[in-house]
Amino acid sequence: MKDYIKIARIDHWIKNMFIVPGIAVAILLLDESQRSVNILHIIIGFFATCFIASANYVINEWLDAEFDKFHPTKKFRPVVGGNVKFKFVIVEYLIFAGLGIILSLFINYLFVITEIWLLVMGLLYNIKPIRTKDIIFLDVLSESVNNMIRLLLGWFIITKSVFPPISILVGYWMAGAFLMGTKRLAEYRMIGNPEVAGLYRKSFKYYTEKTLFGSSFFYALCSTFCIGIFLVKYRIEYVVGMPFMFALFAYYVMMAFNEDSAVQKPEKLYREKKLLLLVGLVIVIFVVLTILDIPSLHSFSDPYLINF
Repeated sequence: MKDYIKIARIDHWIKNMFIVPGIAVAILLLDESQRSVNILHIIIGFFATCFIASANYVINEWLDAEFDKFHPTKKFRPVVGGNVKFKFVIVEYLIFAGLGIILSLFINYLFVITEIWLLVMGLLYNIKPIRTKDIIFLDVLSESVNNMIRLLLGWFIITKSVFPPISILVGYWMAGAFLMGTKRLAEYRMIGNPEVAGLYRKSFKYYTEKTLFGSSFFYALCSTFCIGIFLVKYRIEYVVGMPFMFALFAYYVMMAFNEDSAVQKPEKLYREKKLLLLVGLVIVIFVVLTILDIPSLHSFSDPYLINF
């Protein structure tokens, strides 16, 4: 039973905190007639997402076993060692998926549809003949779209009457792509052998260190551009905090070049004290800018020329 629990990656549930920004954005943008803040719904929504994520992890662990044996650390996973059986893996997958969908029914129909979308993305990412994780660039983009889905889940916990702005959706998606791209870069560097890297992950046959770095940089630019549009349109005071966000992106890239970088294992990032301090600083700055109005900034968003 211990091995079956392990392949569900309960320790990765922390990643589902990515639904929190969706909750925060909904509360900030919507008026009282459009939103409903229910603590019980937030808790139910979080665990529903955790169960769906674990269903995806279970199927991922099983289908990746033939490739994980070439990875320096993943080769010790239970499925690679032959310690689990397929019929029980399927049962486990159905249990987690079922629990996730059942809990989703307590929120609203848009939340249910979005959870099903998250579940389907796990199948497309892992199962042949599509298996997007084997296709260069699409591997990152298809995995990181789960970030955007989590933002939508947070949003739909609060409302079912409106959709979030496309700028924040794409920005959040590209931020996830940046995180996934730098994770790939750190993994590729850690393996240190392009041939072995290609055996572990088929997309690595076509990547190089340069293309991984360049694509991560591209995703970061797309993310900050879209988020910038969102900030200028809905709360221009947040622009003051953008340099700190840029610093966060830059520091994360530099971490990917560390030996045995924690970027490879996002669930372990809580051990990176400097990163946490920087994240904390960014959060504090944006909380302050949520409260503080800076009228002089509003003239810069005027579509007409500024008069002196």
